[in-house]
Amino acid sequence: MFCYDYLMNTSKKLELGAWGLTVVAVLLAFLAWGQGQKWHIFNLSSYNLFPIFGLTAFSIMWAHYIVAALRTRLKADKEVTKSYFELTSLVVLGCILLHPGILIVQLFRDGAGLPPESYLHYVQPGLKWAVLLGSLSLTVFIGYEFYRIYDKKPWWKYVQYASDVAMFLIVIHALALGDQLGPGWYRIVWVFYAASLLAAVKYMYSKKLKNLLKKT
Repeated sequence: MFCYDYLMNTSKKLELGAWGLTVVAVLLAFLAWGQGQKWHIFNLSSYNLFPIFGLTAFSIMWAHYIVAALRTRLKADKEVTKSYFELTSLVVLGCILLHPGILIVQLFRDGAGLPPESYLHYVQPGLKWAVLLGSLSLTVFIGYEFYRIYDKKPWWKYVQYASDVAMFLIVIHALALGDQLGPGWYRIVWVFYAASLLAAVKYMYSKKLKNLLKKT
């Protein structure tokens, strides 16, 4: 009875913590973006609007990694956070499509053409590499959305590996191009995200390695 109550309390706390962490991360992203716009957030141009979707997508995905690591650490069943991951993953998908989509449409309307040429008109020549990192990461993230169909395939683990790498590529991409990530408090938050993401990924892979060694 005590064990059952403990597991139920732990599961409830994990679910509430997952939502709480995600809300805080998204609010921080909105706060940083709003400050960058000096809170003139109505009648914005597409160039001012599209960054918030990128910040929101990464913030939620970062929370996903932290929650997954905590769930593993607490030995909680995946069903505990199933609805959380399903709902927030839909938000992430919308954001990762809107983030470049709004920019692409606006650049096209301004006569810059379509990617990749239009991107090169938007950034300084020395930052083309950062655009490439973002494009590669976007491709990986969109590919990951097919997990509902292919997650049982033996090769799917490589898509997961690529997604993990893409998260760190986005960190670099944002630090290089994001106006909200210049010197200031949100840059510190972003560095914390990077460090905690690294810790979460390292923990998850160490657990997988231990489990693999136990089976051999």
